[in-house]
Amino acid sequence: MSEIRAVVFDMDGTILNTEMLYPKVTAEMLQRRGLKLTQGLTDAMMGRPAPVAFQAMIDWHDLADTIDILTRESEEIFADILEASLGLMPGFTELFKLLRQTNYPLAVCTSASRSAALDLLGRFNITPDLQFVIGGDEVQHGKPHPEIYLTAANRLGLSPAEIAVFEDSETGCKAAIDAGTYAIAVPGDHSRKHSFDGAQLIADTLHDRRIYDILELPSLD
Repeated sequence: MSEIRAVVFDMDGTILNTEMLYPKVTAEMLQRRGLKLTQGLTDAMMGRPAPVAFQAMIDWHDLADTIDILTRESEEIFADILEASLGLMPGFTELFKLLRQTNYPLAVCTSASRSAALDLLGRFNITPDLQFVIGGDEVQHGKPHPEIYLTAANRLGLSPAEIAVFEDSETGCKAAIDAGTYAIAVPGDHSRKHSFDGAQLIADTLHDRRIYDILELPSLD
């Protein structure tokens, strides 16, 4: 039998396609200031709590704006983009269904605030099947620090090694690896060039047959 007894998902870019939407928000914010978004800044912001990400943006371009100003502006832009573009990542629906049927305890650990996560996940009726959601505003140290996954392990009453964690970014994967979990990296188009050294598996997508084998799930075929 598998030693994995619970599954924890990152949200942005792992469950939801939001990591592909955030750069659109950032690009719009910078365009308003006569600036352009680069891949370097995108990578520096990805997977981090909003205050840290916006501070990176301020430092990168020596902006006069405060974190609060950027947060409010981003929320307004993001709300418009969400209505047209929010969706689930390929393979999540099928995987999540089988995990529920197999009675794995399930949770989400995200750098987004807990309230934002509950809103986004609630749009797809995901939250009723979760043991809990931990937001980036509920831990002292955000990803890539392992605190959020160590907190999840404590809440689940399991050792980190008994928890499979799905992450799409280098920042998030490092948090999962350093916490001692079974880290499964699922890079998207936004993170294929990231380093996932230390991950037990680098999956192609959530459809990857190896994920099903590791979690001892029945075939979708």
